[in-house]
Amino acid sequence: MISAVSWIPKGVAKAVPTVAQPTEEELDAMRAQLEAEGNDDDDDEGSGTDTADMDSDEADKDESHDKAIARAREVSSAMTSTRAAGGGKPSAGTGGLEEAMRELDMEHYDDSGDDDDAVVNRVLGTSGRARLEYEDGEADPYLKLGSDDSEIEDFTLRPSDLIILSAKNEDDVSNLEVWIYEEADASGEANLYVHHEVLLPAFPLCLTWLDCDPNGDTGRRNLVAVGTLEPAIEIWDLDVVDTVEPLACLGGVDTSPAQQQQTAEEGGTSTEKKKKKKKKKAKARLVPGSHEDSVLGLSWNRGFRNVLASGSADCTVKVWDVVKATCEHTLRCHTDKVQSVAWNPAEPPVLLTGSFDRSVCLVDARTPQGDPARWCVTADVEALCWNPHEPTCFLVSSEDGIVAHYDARKGADSAALFRLSAHDKPACTLSFCPVIRGLLATGSTDKKVKLWDVAGNTPSLVCSQDLNTGPVFSAAFCSDAPHLLAAGGAGGEVVVWDVRVHPSVAAKYPAFAATLPAGTSQQQDDD
Repeated sequence: MISAVSWIPKGVAKAVPTVAQPTEEELDAMRAQLEAEGNDDDDDEGSGTDTADMDSDEADKDESHDKAIARAREVSSAMTSTRAAGGGKPSAGTGGLEEAMRELDMEHYDDSGDDDDAVVNRVLGTSGRARLEYEDGEADPYLKLGSDDSEIEDFTLRPSDLIILSAKNEDDVSNLEVWIYEEADASGEANLYVHHEVLLPAFPLCLTWLDCDPNGDTGRRNLVAVGTLEPAIEIWDLDVVDTVEPLACLGGVDTSPAQQQQTAEEGGTSTEKKKKKKKKKAKARLVPGSHEDSVLGLSWNRGFRNVLASGSADCTVKVWDVVKATCEHTLRCHTDKVQSVAWNPAEPPVLLTGSFDRSVCLVDARTPQGDPARWCVTADVEALCWNPHEPTCFLVSSEDGIVAHYDARKGADSAALFRLSAHDKPACTLSFCPVIRGLLATGSTDKKVKLWDVAGNTPSLVCSQDLNTGPVFSAAFCSDAPHLLAAGGAGGEVVVWDVRVHPSVAAKYPAFAATLPAGTSQQQDDD
């Protein structure tokens, strides 16, 4: 299943991603493993097990070897004698055989004193000590991206490529997938494929793209923060392929040497005395300020690039400083799991939070200890989003399929501008089209993605579509190509829908549909 999708802005990803290199610690571990395997082989050779059988096998091999050599020499001698008796000279083939036999020196084959390094060098065609690593900037001649030009072309990101992130779990394997979408043009149809993957240690629940370097570099980076079933928030570098560790972690289990030593000492004292009742396994100690349960929602602040908000199953909302890797504020405005968080695009300090306690809170991060404005909704909150065309207004979707629109200026617990029964099942995702005022996409576990016109607070259905991705958990319009909607769900595949091809969209927004390439076929409404 795919739990979350997000678009990466154009121009931030490296054209050719870097391939991760092993660290010194990993190289030391590989060397130790190789040495251990070598010692095991020596022990096996020196053991007295089945010595008689081994000696018998060696004797049989030596006897067969000697017979083969003797037979070859007899044939060679007979052929030479025949040629000499006929007045001729030994043939080139006969002389070649003799020369080859002398070069092989089979009688002294087992007397070779080559050590392991010499054997490796002879096999690989190298000289000197075989190496496990190369100096910085030195290319490994045996590790190449691929000699096929098509492989290099597929690996290289073009300026026209659109990139999608998805958080996926399949067969208990969790990963991030980086998808490339190539739009249809005169040369061919649209193309969608996975460029590379990042393995995750736990089930991913949410993600948000960000460009702030945790190391403090002011340059723009291509990163993603991921919330999982674990309390840690992991930040991964999307420009590095085959990476096995996140660039940074916010919260989570304390893995500092001092904490590990303390844990080991506590574990040792607990085993001094046996008890009849088995003790419960002690909980791992967490980094100060960490969430204590799964991270369900994330939102990056585009106004303050080092700021990240998170909502958790521990009923708290946290505001993080990505560069310091510390929690700046912990907000306890909810009494149940916090499912969704969203920073206001026009007022960066304003944060919206939604919870399973059936309420939405509006918090100003400048006064985190103040009383937040609160709105009650009809069921557990599933998703939140601000209206980009009316930045003081926000939408809330809930478990009962209702989508409600509020104006924050009207104050806490004010009436909704409208309530829309969008789906018969939980409405899991919301996304506004960046360029068309009031065009809203909703997705649900009823397997439908629906487009609505909510302009003027009089919502009407534009169209409904089954994208064959099963129950829909996440959907998002692309800011660089606003006619494209990416969606993911239980089917486990990302689907990209060009909404312009739908006849209802073309009829409702003719100027929008006019940008569709000539010759593109339209699709039919599912309803």
